[in-house]
Amino acid sequence: MQELKIENIDKIYPNGVHALQGINLTIKPGIFGLLGPNGAGKSSLMRTIATLQEPDHGSISFNGIDVINQKERLRQSLGYLPQDFGVPPKVSAESLLNYFAVLKGISNKKQRKELVKNLLEQVNLFEIRKRAVSSYSGGMKQRFGIAQALIGNPKLIIVDEPTAGLDPEERNRFHAILNKVADDKVIILSTHIVEDVSDLCYELAILNKGKIQLVGTPDELIDSIKGKIFTVDTNLIDYSKLPEEATKISSKVIRGRHKATYYSNEPLKGVFEYANPVLEDVYFSTINHRNN
Repeated sequence: MQELKIENIDKIYPNGVHALQGINLTIKPGIFGLLGPNGAGKSSLMRTIATLQEPDHGSISFNGIDVINQKERLRQSLGYLPQDFGVPPKVSAESLLNYFAVLKGISNKKQRKELVKNLLEQVNLFEIRKRAVSSYSGGMKQRFGIAQALIGNPKLIIVDEPTAGLDPEERNRFHAILNKVADDKVIILSTHIVEDVSDLCYELAILNKGKIQLVGTPDELIDSIKGKIFTVDTNLIDYSKLPEEATKISSKVIRGRHKATYYSNEPLKGVFEYANPVLEDVYFSTINHRNN
């Protein structure tokens, strides 16, 4: 069985930023979510796994491959969709995908042509294969990005912030593509969008300030905070009487009313109401330093 094992990974950049601190994860086949705010260290970890930078300490292995010391072997099994990727102007999706297939070592022209056709059909871009990728919408570009990441049937796929800026329809299309190819592959979905993880991932880790804060299945993590999440209309709060154990984790405007969500190990009474927790509450209570 495929398995990615990350042990004690540390990374400090020359400017002194401690981007990764003692990262330990074991990731099995399926879609694994890496959830965290911007600047949490997600892209640093993705780039390290993808052999684009080396850690200062620790080890990474995938199916017997020493990722840090056997970079070329890992790259043969890797598909990578970075957060930002540029494309040359005036080059069609068909031509560009063919070029990437050549770089991946697929030298047989007939085999390459069939592969490009199948990938473009898989991501629903075949009908516009002659158009320049630079003219595609954001969602189309992301679908092209996953097509190039699938060249060579990789067993490890990394997608970094793939749905940021996509409209709901394109986001759903992208989710469907990832879900379709996930059965026998390790797919890491790095994102700050909670819905991406709750919709797709069998397991997730929350990363903040370079450290793994929490690991588990969405259901397990939601169950862990049941009875500890409360909502309140902020206009009704007497802050002088707010219990010490109450931690505000998020706030939003709902139909013109300002609502706040609090985490507390003890019941909050009066104007507070119990809330059925969702994964967003797990996320906000974690990155806002709740104490269990």
